[in-house]
Amino acid sequence: MGSNKTVFFIIGILIVILGIFMTIPYGVQLIYGESDNSFLSSSIITIFIGILILLINLKKDNQLNLQQAFMFSVLAWLSIAIFGSLPFMLSSLKLSFSDAFFESMSGITTTGSTVILDLDTSPKSILIWRALMQWLGGIGIIVMATTVLPLLKVGGMQLFKTDSSGTEKILPKTIEVATTIISIYLILTFACGLVYWLQGMNKFDSIAHSFTTLATGGFSTHNESIGYFKNPGIEITATAFIILGSIPFITYLKFIKGNGKIFFQDIQIKGFVYLLIISILIMFVYLLINNSDETFLDNLRISSFNVLSILSGTGYVTDDFGLWGEFPLIFFIFLMFIGGCAGSTTCGIKVFRLQILFLFISNQIKKLMYPNRVLVINYNKEKIEENFINSVIIFIFSYLFIFFIVAILLSITGLDFLSAISGAATSISNVGPGLGEMIGPNGNFSQVSIFSKWILSFAMLLGRLEIFAVLVLFLPSFWRS
Repeated sequence: MGSNKTVFFIIGILIVILGIFMTIPYGVQLIYGESDNSFLSSSIITIFIGILILLINLKKDNQLNLQQAFMFSVLAWLSIAIFGSLPFMLSSLKLSFSDAFFESMSGITTTGSTVILDLDTSPKSILIWRALMQWLGGIGIIVMATTVLPLLKVGGMQLFKTDSSGTEKILPKTIEVATTIISIYLILTFACGLVYWLQGMNKFDSIAHSFTTLATGGFSTHNESIGYFKNPGIEITATAFIILGSIPFITYLKFIKGNGKIFFQDIQIKGFVYLLIISILIMFVYLLINNSDETFLDNLRISSFNVLSILSGTGYVTDDFGLWGEFPLIFFIFLMFIGGCAGSTTCGIKVFRLQILFLFISNQIKKLMYPNRVLVINYNKEKIEENFINSVIIFIFSYLFIFFIVAILLSITGLDFLSAISGAATSISNVGPGLGEMIGPNGNFSQVSIFSKWILSFAMLLGRLEIFAVLVLFLPSFWRS
């Protein structure tokens, strides 16, 4: 495999950057008069170790090979989750390493599950750190989805290499593409925070929620999440920016470069919008029949917000949908699996894979009717090869198989059926809240066992990195020269 100095050199840079970001919560500690120096200590430790890793690996290679790219993808997220857990352990919350790592992994993977019992009384610095972790995780996965994952050909992500190639004709270097996308991400985050503030949030809440909304992460500063504000304007704002975070960021870049119709032409975006509208209508009709206490508009607002929140993997809640009946539980688990668009901050199986699967099934049916007919699958005006279709089908099968394995392991640790099933779904799909009393919208993951937390943390990493980017490291052949 050769030298891995480049891998660790880049990881060292990321750790230093993370340490620098820790100074932001330290500033919050000074503003709000919090007595402990947990973030200053965490920042010093993180930057010191990051610089040490940099110095050790100064004699780096010029580029990464395929194996090193896989290794970097996993080690980068693991190292950030480990160092990101330091403030949780050193703060007044005094979380154990297992709880701190779970919270940190939930943040950086934009999952949104939490072990913190009372957010309303938690230190402001911790609340802003959780939001920052999700914000960093959101931009991190966008950059990976547009630069790294297409090269690794993980679960059909090579489809977006074509998009990247087309973009690189305008922006010659990958780093320029990443820089432009980060700039767009920053502008949308600022706009989100500004609108939240104009809708009635205080400055702290508007900043924290802008970070987690665009990242479709779902960490809130209050136990009741967005429902705390009881403000339809805030819910509409969240809905708008969650949608903006759920579509491919490469389309923003194409729009800026002159393709004014890209949002209406992209098949994946259209599929996501159609799916969202149909899902909202289904839940709206259900609530209209079964939730007579609310008005027509309230039922439409409640169904729209919660459906989008679950489908996108954001995990904000305005109501305890666990009390709506049996159908919403099954329906929301289904939505958890789907997710948003590839190249966005969302996770899940992704809309494009389901579209490819449906095209494949449609072609198979046509072949039964017309055996001698030559059928070609096209997606976004591109011909889809058979090996690509196979990789998509294998990914979907593997995704569901690992979901069942995680659910079985969680049930072995003592979780009830609903908690095990929804916990597996919400972790691998990076959604946040599960279903049931313990881990439902009004609960958290503090009461699950330590073993369960590690299983869930690993599932979060699997889901965020498209499964195979992690599993490939467990193959003996991967480590051979």
